[in-house]
Amino acid sequence: MYVSGGQILANTTPPGASGGTGASGGTGSGTYVIQGGFIMGNAAQSYSHTTRASPATVQWLLDNYETAEGVSLPRSTLYCHYLLHCQEQKLEPVNAASFGKLIRSVFMGLRTRRLGTRGNSKYHYYGLRIKASSPLLRLMEDQQHLAMRQQPFSQKQRMKPIQKMEGMSNGVGGAQQSSSGLSDISSQVQQYQQFLDASRTLPEFGDIDLQGKPLPDGITLANIKAFQLLYREHCEAIVDVVVNLQFTLVETLWKTFWRFNQAQHTDSTIDDEAEKRLPKDCLVLLSKYEPLLKWCRDCDHQLYQGLVETLIPDVLRPIPSALTQAIRNFAKSLESWLTSAMMNIPEEMVRIKVGAASAFAQTLRRYTSLNHLAQAARAVLQNTAQINQMLSDLNRVDFTNVQEQASWVCRCADRVVQRLEQDFKLTLQQQSSLEQWAVWLDGVVSQVLKPYQGNPGFSKAAKLFLLKWSFYSSMVIRDLTLRSAASFGSFHLIRLLYDEYMYYLIEHRVAQARGETPIAVMGEFANAGSSSHPMDQDKDEEEEEDDESDEDMTQELPLHSNDSSNVLGSDSLEPPSKLARTDDQGIFVQVAPNT
Repeated sequence: MYVSGGQILANTTPPGASGGTGASGGTGSGTYVIQGGFIMGNAAQSYSHTTRASPATVQWLLDNYETAEGVSLPRSTLYCHYLLHCQEQKLEPVNAASFGKLIRSVFMGLRTRRLGTRGNSKYHYYGLRIKASSPLLRLMEDQQHLAMRQQPFSQKQRMKPIQKMEGMSNGVGGAQQSSSGLSDISSQVQQYQQFLDASRTLPEFGDIDLQGKPLPDGITLANIKAFQLLYREHCEAIVDVVVNLQFTLVETLWKTFWRFNQAQHTDSTIDDEAEKRLPKDCLVLLSKYEPLLKWCRDCDHQLYQGLVETLIPDVLRPIPSALTQAIRNFAKSLESWLTSAMMNIPEEMVRIKVGAASAFAQTLRRYTSLNHLAQAARAVLQNTAQINQMLSDLNRVDFTNVQEQASWVCRCADRVVQRLEQDFKLTLQQQSSLEQWAVWLDGVVSQVLKPYQGNPGFSKAAKLFLLKWSFYSSMVIRDLTLRSAASFGSFHLIRLLYDEYMYYLIEHRVAQARGETPIAVMGEFANAGSSSHPMDQDKDEEEEEDDESDEDMTQELPLHSNDSSNVLGSDSLEPPSKLARTDDQGIFVQVAPNT
């Protein structure tokens, strides 16, 4: 079967099928032309610039869709379900642009419109809908109804039980799969949709800053523009499949975008539409162009940060174990999928892409682990008997001795540590919920880092506090261990949770202070062991400057012993439902910000 000039030639005898106008195909063998929903025998025709299309895919389109006035389908919806169809039929998918050409070849006269609210609009195929006779129609209607019941009104513009529904769309896309297979996927999405935040949209990407660098030989500004458009479409497709929990399709999208099969199979079934928009040779050359590398890195950071916030919108909220495991398996596979898909792409681009994907995977693993700890700790914090035992054991800890041992490393003011100890015990005594503990921890971080807001040493101070918090808490756990405390297991669990949550808070504060996403901050360290690259020289210089300022961080904060009101007020034991009154000069951080 071949696609050319708006028609599809089939060298096999197609089964009887009708399109939007209902004509049937011939019964003899030979070549058939599918045009505008008709199948016409015409063995004598010949075409130039033909492109291959799977007969199964064409038949799937004819069986499930038809043309009609006044309806539309999101372009991304059709492509998403086409990928599912290819996965089910074990076919090599074409890219989104090529699939669009196929759609127009099967259903002649389709128009493309951009529908939806400003800033959240998407391209739709206007004049196409799912057939009333298709079993997919009833399935999709049920899913839409369930999504409308589960999501608040503000999110109804972006229902995603199995496909992306945005703007003014009254058609439904479907995938030609076995009934049981599609039901399993839809059931999974319906079950877990409430735990996702499907309201987020992919932000607009910035322009490429050429930095005055000359274009590579053979590359034009039109090539760069084509790459930007293709990359945007590619990222939007990734968002669609991830929100629908179809994680394995991410590998397919990567392989399609980076032309994975072109080097191995010159007769690949992949359409040449992508090659027309951006030849593979240009793609390779652009993958070495420094301004474009930086642009891709920034785009990936935005993409992955959005996906993290979609999959895990609240790290403390209970998540089903099956969904958690699916996310962890997805994270585990990311780097190998991407490395395999970019087998024939220059190392410079591979390094950038894998670095961002590695930070994304690491973040997913950490957040799912944090969520698991939170649910385990929630049970402890709700158990009165365990809380009473923890209080009893904690009151036996010799905090004076702990402070003496920790002060050599942490050099924390005694009154500051005493205040922290008192607040902790009071919060524990009042049997505060996990969410109240989170507020308390957030308040501690806010007070610690308040003197460093807007200061170049903010990141270093935040990291130093995290180290000292961890060291001091380990000294308390050590004392409990030596005393064979009955509640040691509970304290160990709580300590793990609070350390992880502190890491989470510090990560976000540092990212906010630097005007970056947490993924971007973590991405810097994902490539820490890799060879240096010109793009990273500025970052390295910043780190060196921070290292030089470490000596300024080793001095203790001046706390006036005769002004205890600034450290321990008369109402120092504040109810835990409010933010704890921590020292304005900071906890565990010893030096005032540079002026």
